Amino acid sequence: MGMDLLELTAVELSGKIKAGEATVMEAAAAVLKRIKEKDGAYRCYITVDEDAVMERAKEIQEKINKGHLTGPLAGVPVAVKDNICTKGMLTTCASKMLGNFVPVYTAEAVLRLEEAGALMIGKTNMDEFAMGSTTETSAYGETKNPWNTGRVPGGSSGGSAAAVAARECFAALGSDTGGSIRQPASFCGVVGIKPTYGTVSRYGLIAYGSSLDQIGPIGKDVTDCAALLEVIASYDKKDSTSLKREDTNFTSALVDDVEGMKIGIPREYFGDGLETEVKEAVLGAAHMLEEKGAVLEEFDLSLAEYAIPAYYTIAAAEASSNLERFDGIKYGYRTEDYEGLHLMYKKSRSQGFGAEVKRRIMLGSFVLSSGYYDAYYLKALKVKALIKQAFDEAFAKYDLILGPTAPTTAPVLGKSLADPIKMYLGDIYTVSANLAGLPGISLPCGKDSEGMPIGLQLMGDCLKEKDIIRAAYAYEKARGPFGSAETE
Repeated sequence: MGMDLLELTAVELSGKIKAGEATVMEAAAAVLKRIKEKDGAYRCYITVDEDAVMERAKEIQEKINKGHLTGPLAGVPVAVKDNICTKGMLTTCASKMLGNFVPVYTAEAVLRLEEAGALMIGKTNMDEFAMGSTTETSAYGETKNPWNTGRVPGGSSGGSAAAVAARECFAALGSDTGGSIRQPASFCGVVGIKPTYGTVSRYGLIAYGSSLDQIGPIGKDVTDCAALLEVIASYDKKDSTSLKREDTNFTSALVDDVEGMKIGIPREYFGDGLETEVKEAVLGAAHMLEEKGAVLEEFDLSLAEYAIPAYYTIAAAEASSNLERFDGIKYGYRTEDYEGLHLMYKKSRSQGFGAEVKRRIMLGSFVLSSGYYDAYYLKALKVKALIKQAFDEAFAKYDLILGPTAPTTAPVLGKSLADPIKMYLGDIYTVSANLAGLPGISLPCGKDSEGMPIGLQLMGDCLKEKDIIRAAYAYEKARGPFGSAETE
């Protein structure tokens, strides 16, 4: 029974539980057993809260029995990225700096999940402070890709994407600052949505780049992601960047119809650096949408090559200011032996942060320093505004923009960190959505000759999640079942 349950999507599982064909306890036990068997090899989780999970499963089951929980996620075991605060449960950001940090409150997005009757299993591995594209910068060791353990799962939400792919949970929350939900979803053959900036509260998300960060769902299919997003989207007065939105019934967009939809394909997204097999799979997906009645057109998206430098300048600047709170005084790691306050700061931060985080803090502090502020940071903000303008012009003509999620399939473990610039360039197709605040989805559209998943990315205009969900759902229906990671 247990194994069969793990094959279901989140929404299917909830349906079975509500129909009395399965219990929350059975689903929880199946997931915990799966984690015991598999997570030694994959390292998707940093913390799993076994006793609390079984206790809470019973409580949720009782509420379902009484008819108090009727939503599409009731009883579903989910995982949460370890930079999203959970009251009374270790939240480390995969850093030595927060190795002992137990928050006193829970992030708004997680509270929404719990209210909907989802069962939180534990906290997933990630790149340290969400800085990285491979989940190799984690202080707890790298997560491995369930399709091939010699490959990275992507990052920074690699633990969440790998956990869904390995069936160690039914769905998960990630965070996306420059592609950190979409790119690992692409590498792990699952679906991930980065919502319009401000749709999901950032309250309780440990900040990396505050003007770019957004929490979003990772699931087995488009339906699960839409259901998850509908639950976590909310206006929150505790988050000053939160939006009041009327149209968050995202599941209503699960319609198999793209007739007359206008889809723009940027020429810039299909040039140098894109692997041939990725290009072919993505264009094949575009062709399928065309066969269903969508209208496809190539166009020039200007400024595409400036997205990466603008993104890394802004993200590093915001990181250097956001991470200054980790000083060894209030919470988190403090060095053992020091003389005087100044040395304590210096040693705590030197020992507490990993190399990639230090690199970005230094870069950020540099671009914000007097004399360089105008030349770098201010210029990057101007480029960001121009990029937003270029997308506004594109969305005046098109409902959607279609392209690859990443230029390659999952890289081999141990290769990326030696060449950080090359790793940064791997975010070429995803960072623009964050700079312009746009929604984006990644879903599997094929495999390369080595059997590694390829991701298709659809971007919509601000607040137009329903367009990308509709097109993604229609494509998924045409594509048929994708299959899951060969983890047996």
